[in-house]
Amino acid sequence: MTFLQAILISILQGVTELFPISSLGHTVVLPALLGWGEIEKSANFLPLIVIMHLGTAVALLIYFWRDWFDFGMALLGKGERAPQERRIFILLILATIPAALIGFFLEKTLRAAFSSPMLAAIFLIVNGVMLLLGERVRGVGKQSLDELTWEGALAIGLAQATALIPGISRSGATIIGGTIVGLHYKDAARFSFLMATPIIFGAALHQIPKLDHSQFGGLAVMAFVVSGLCAYASTTFLMRYFKSHDMGALNPFAYYCAIFGFTAIAWLNLM
Repeated sequence: MTFLQAILISILQGVTELFPISSLGHTVVLPALLGWGEIEKSANFLPLIVIMHLGTAVALLIYFWRDWFDFGMALLGKGERAPQERRIFILLILATIPAALIGFFLEKTLRAAFSSPMLAAIFLIVNGVMLLLGERVRGVGKQSLDELTWEGALAIGLAQATALIPGISRSGATIIGGTIVGLHYKDAARFSFLMATPIIFGAALHQIPKLDHSQFGGLAVMAFVVSGLCAYASTTFLMRYFKSHDMGALNPFAYYCAIFGFTAIAWLNLM
């Protein structure tokens, strides 16, 4: 993998991991469109992907440090909102379980079955349709995270598990899940990004012991920094975006996924 390829993939990872447009789908489709299919076979591809995920997780941890600090204090029984923060933390754990279990047992099977560029492009279109439908079936956001039920948290967790299929967005599925169970957009986005932190950390840490550590060098440091900076910028933008948009917030991302998916299918058929 060249330096330029590593930078572009790092930017791609940092942005698409949090935007509701599927980082995994883009990682499968774009190399094929650019004629970079060989990079997935290179020795440093997997280490770099793992490092990029770590960069994204650290960016989320930094952005939401106050939430995680409050959770820690609540577990110690400290703080005026200790009962509420402790309850939200427990709901986050509950929501993380479905994707963690399905990912542990079925991730390789799902990715092997659905990770061809053509199928990933098709599922990007499916993701766009899902976002559009989600906008239309969701209720008017009336709840804050303090009012989220355990059934709602579990439903959001099951929605997150669908993102194991390349082309389906984790953040898109969980934000839709959050709004359908009644959360305001900003609270659905906050819960989605808080859920992402342990999932991304866990996936990366699960892979690190399997890697040849001699492959970690300057390229890996660059990938960590670039993906982390892009993820932090993406989180900042999206939290402000969902705070100021109540209706139709997911529509632009839905149209993008559909257009990109159809364009990718057409291009792949011409190659």
